Amino acid sequence: MSGIMTQIFMFLVIWWLTLFVVLPWGVRRSESPDPGHDPGAPSNPMLLKKALITTLVATVIWGAAFITFHVLDFSLLQLIGA
Repeated sequence: MSGIMTQIFMFLVIWWLTLFVVLPWGVRRSESPDPGHDPGAPSNPMLLKKALITTLVATVIWGAAFITFHVLDFSLLQLIGA
């Protein structure tokens, strides 16, 4: 069994990767940006909502991996058929 620090690190890596998947969801460009603002910047980035969605999705992915490798006792070698 892996330690708690390994599990925390795994969750953080999964969370970070999931964040890059969730960030583009619902992005709408500002139709008339203020002077000095990037015209491609989103008008309402909804970062808190996206952080919550990222946390939920990452928790599901991490939970599935934890159950697969620790509860069901699969190994990566069994999954690839070696």
